[in-house]
Amino acid sequence: MRAELRTVPRVQRKALGIEDPPTLRTWQEPVINRWAFRHLDEIVPTATISHVPLSERRVSVGLGAAAAVPELRARLEATFTDAFVVERGGEVVAEHYAPGFGPEDRHLLMSVSKSLCGIVIGTLIDEGLLDTGARTDRYLPELGESAFGDATVRQLLDMTAAVDYSEEYTDPDSEVQTHDRAAGWRPRRAGDPADVYEFLTTLGRSRPHGERFQYCSAVTDVLAWLAERVTDERYADVLSERLWSRLGCEREARIGVDLGGFSFANGGVACTARDLVRVGRLMLDGGTALGERVVSEAWVAETLAGADPALSAEARKREVFPNFSYRNQWWSVGDERGSVHAVGIHGQYIWLDPATDTVIVKFSSEPLPVSADSSRANARIFADVIAAVAR
Repeated sequence: MRAELRTVPRVQRKALGIEDPPTLRTWQEPVINRWAFRHLDEIVPTATISHVPLSERRVSVGLGAAAAVPELRARLEATFTDAFVVERGGEVVAEHYAPGFGPEDRHLLMSVSKSLCGIVIGTLIDEGLLDTGARTDRYLPELGESAFGDATVRQLLDMTAAVDYSEEYTDPDSEVQTHDRAAGWRPRRAGDPADVYEFLTTLGRSRPHGERFQYCSAVTDVLAWLAERVTDERYADVLSERLWSRLGCEREARIGVDLGGFSFANGGVACTARDLVRVGRLMLDGGTALGERVVSEAWVAETLAGADPALSAEARKREVFPNFSYRNQWWSVGDERGSVHAVGIHGQYIWLDPATDTVIVKFSSEPLPVSADSSRANARIFADVIAAVAR
């Protein structure tokens, strides 16, 4: 049944201040997104990212030592937090959930999904199935005439591929909204590509590759297509086999899929906060989980080290993190602590603090897709909480 025809139970809508049922046109809008991000598979078609459960599900541990942070609950509420989990050295030490949301509930990750894809690609490179120096059209001749044909796998991973693509989320005429429509995340227009596979073939190159960082969601979907081509499997299955099923996750995850069967790798994963912490723990443990190697230590070290900050000199994110860089679909802050994070619009985070071996996961439903003020507020929360739990 199409999302437009579904109705959220009236009591749930009223509790969140939602007057009208979500539709494909409205589900990403403020207030409504607070329900929709928690119920992705009731909005768009999804596929299962399977897990192998190795631990019992647990109730929330509460804020613990993090409660010492001044006005922490108020700050979490002010940043529209749905879930907040802090893990240090393998143990969950602080946790908070908004009313109506809990440890068992999945939440949309938006572009945190990209960082999961980066790990998956790392496993394929480890096995020699992908070569970072190879052109994309070596594996995907379908993209030979597109922006991506002569971009290398490395340029895709670090987002230095040059694509004629606007990432302005609120502009109806931007490529990112066309991308959404191709994926079935917004109402279609006449002439839209049939699916994401077709959409990727339509994008042109804007300048020579490798000159500077350009954040582009389409790049991650090309990486997912590469994963499908070299494994001969759907991306949802690749993500399950190479990552999710190897972490001991408590619940399966979900991922949005379009009419062509393409999994929306750049922003479509939904999972629990506790399970997402396991991804951060994998990174801080050098690519191992449950005593087994998932991705190479070299790949993780390369990711955490970041790239050349000069490549991102023109990026707007410099307003918040002046020395940031982007490597293997993860963001390096460029601070003295070696902070690295995955981030999605409307306030989704995995924040890694190697200095204290701490992982923080935050799910949010902020009104704006991107805000420098919000980024600063969240970074201050993370810093204060890390200091508190380290004491």
